[in-house]
Amino acid sequence: MTKFQASVLELVSKVPKGKVTTYKELARALGRPQAWRAIANALAKNPSPMRIPCHRVIRSDGKVGGYKLGGKRKTELLFGEGVTIKKGKIDREKFFTKL
Repeated sequence: MTKFQASVLELVSKVPKGKVTTYKELARALGRPQAWRAIANALAKNPSPMRIPCHRVIRSDGKVGGYKLGGKRKTELLFGEGVTIKKGKIDREKFFTKL
């Protein structure tokens, strides 16, 4: 694992249960605002997706986005934490957390 990937996973670990952040917000918080695709790639390599909550990272448009264990599982995990999804989107006003 690269230093960048480790920093992404460490930051994702700070997203509280029942909240979400975006790939773009993670990139901004890491000081690399254009690196949102690299963030997604780092999350795809998460060695422990149930311990490191990469399911709490969504697209900037509010859509759930991808997940190592599948979109359906990501939706289930978010729902289990109280995050609601309506018409395929998460209410960013209610559930977003800035890092």
